Amino acid sequence: MKKRTLFRWLKFNLVGSIGIGVQLAVLTALHSALHLPYLLATALAVETAILHNFLWHERYTWADRGRAGPLKSLARFAKFNASNGAVSISGNLVLMWVMVGAFGINCILANLAAIATCSIVNFLLSDRFVFEEPIQRW
Repeated sequence: MKKRTLFRWLKFNLVGSIGIGVQLAVLTALHSALHLPYLLATALAVETAILHNFLWHERYTWADRGRAGPLKSLARFAKFNASNGAVSISGNLVLMWVMVGAFGINCILANLAAIATCSIVNFLLSDRFVFEEPIQRW
C-alpha cells in the first residue's frame, strides 16, 4: 500500500511538473505579452493547468481506479475543479498577492512557490475524493 502511494505520488508530481510548465507559459503569455493584471493572469493560468493535470491524472496517475465513461469523467472533473481547483486558485491568488503585491517578489518565482505549497493538499484531495477507490462489493 505504501509503495503504491509513493509511486502514485511520483506520477502525480510528474504530471504536476508538466502542469507547472503549462501554467508558467500561460502566465507569461498573459501577463508579459498581453499585459493582463498578474492576478487575472494567474487565475487563468491556474485553470489551464488544472484542465491539463486532470486529463493526465485520470489517464495516467489514477488509471488503475477504473475507466470512466463520459458522465463519470465529467463528474470527476467537477470534483477535481472544485477541490484541486479551489485550493490551487485560492492558494495561488493569496500567495501571489502576498509575495508579489506585499513583498515585490518576481511573479514567476512567487508562482513556483505557490504551486509547491498547494501540491500536497491537492494530492490528498485527488487520491481520497476525486479518484476515490471503488467500493468493494461482496
